[in-house]
Amino acid sequence: MSKRSCLACPPARLLFPALLVLVLGGCQTTSLEDITGALGSKPESASKADAKPDMDALRERYRAKPSDANVALDYGKALRETGQRAQAVAVLEQAVLAHPSNKALLAGYGRALADNGNFQQAYDVLSRAHTPEDPDWRILSAQGAALDQLGRNEEAQQYYATALKIVPDEPQVLSNLGLSYVLQNNLPRAEDTMRRAYERNAADPRVRANLAMVLGLEGKQAEAETIVKADLPPDQAAAKVTALRQLLTKKQQQRADK
Repeated sequence: MSKRSCLACPPARLLFPALLVLVLGGCQTTSLEDITGALGSKPESASKADAKPDMDALRERYRAKPSDANVALDYGKALRETGQRAQAVAVLEQAVLAHPSNKALLAGYGRALADNGNFQQAYDVLSRAHTPEDPDWRILSAQGAALDQLGRNEEAQQYYATALKIVPDEPQVLSNLGLSYVLQNNLPRAEDTMRRAYERNAADPRVRANLAMVLGLEGKQAEAETIVKADLPPDQAAAKVTALRQLLTKKQQQRADK
């Protein structure tokens, strides 16, 4: 078997654990941390030192008004963005119990559950966060991402398709859809989809990382590394390339151990 065919045909069950980490591991240091799962969290752009004063203020606001839905939502979001996932779930769970019909809280709680690996519960909660009469493309995409992590890829792709009807060619949704195709071992279609996302938002490091990952899995290592390094300082570029290589090496080792 050629090197390319080994890269291009990994069993989905071997890719799944790696993608699980990548999709939701916004603060991981050993993976491509900017890969998106579009579950509503964003990469940390500020340092922990910059984030700490905000967290202190939000914590005090929450302690002063724990029953305030908006305060709980802001605090829960900040906890998610700083990697405090279990605490975010706890805060938002209490808020949802107090405000069971608050759509914004349900959406935030669902994303926090997904961050924490509770994918089935996340999907169920997100289903309560909007209605067919008033769909939210971000929630639809998040539901798709949760379904992908449950191995229900065809169902996930239906959610992405619905989201794309609302926001055609939205890079965030396309990137999730591309990852879904990767989980099905449909790498050519994944590449096409990721390239569409990249064409529409080449500046998003998460989109770049997703495309690079797919290209790497197909054996297009040189192009993958060029994309990963785009517009990054040399030290960050080197770190991204190292992360990509580690991912691909891990995938190959898993295949060899099978």
